[in-house]
Amino acid sequence: MKAKIVFTFFILSFFTLTLFAQDPVLKSAFNGKNFKGWVVPENNIWWTVDNGILQAKSGPEKKGSILWTDKEYTDFVIETDFRYDEGTVDTGIFIRNEAQQIQMGVSGSLKRDMTGSPYIPGKGYPVEALNVKEILKPNDWNTIKVIAIAGYYEVWLNGKHVMSYTSDNYVKTGPIGLQLHPNTEMTASFRNIKIGKM
Repeated sequence: MKAKIVFTFFILSFFTLTLFAQDPVLKSAFNGKNFKGWVVPENNIWWTVDNGILQAKSGPEKKGSILWTDKEYTDFVIETDFRYDEGTVDTGIFIRNEAQQIQMGVSGSLKRDMTGSPYIPGKGYPVEALNVKEILKPNDWNTIKVIAIAGYYEVWLNGKHVMSYTSDNYVKTGPIGLQLHPNTEMTASFRNIKIGKM
């Protein structure tokens, strides 16, 4: 079984390198003016768009929220600039469903920054992104790029590769989500959101 997992990892790694050699085209997924291309939550008080920036801010009841793309994706790349503005930021990128996530900001369970690490229910954080403390620019714009090919995930932070992980219980197709975690007071911003199909 272990040999099978290792073999699968190498096959997916090779597949990823092959795809990057083809330079998948990233298209803008956020026009900077409104929520076109996104499914706005009912009674939205959490997400705003102003001057090219998509902002997530906790509401008074700290319920949290997810902003989903209106399109579904199978294999994809998402790249976005982000900034941690106020409070204890706990956000992330959901991969095709509400279970599989790439964490951004402080983990509520670990109480420390886990930006770039995958969160998988039942497994917690099976791997941790490398050198994030040295790479991440506090109170400034950063760029994260996430690749999802089946259950194989890779993450780049400010142009540096920080994480690879293979999930064995991924969802094949679904939307991409941005999270505002419940039970926290925070503000985070996104801009230049781009998505490409692999």
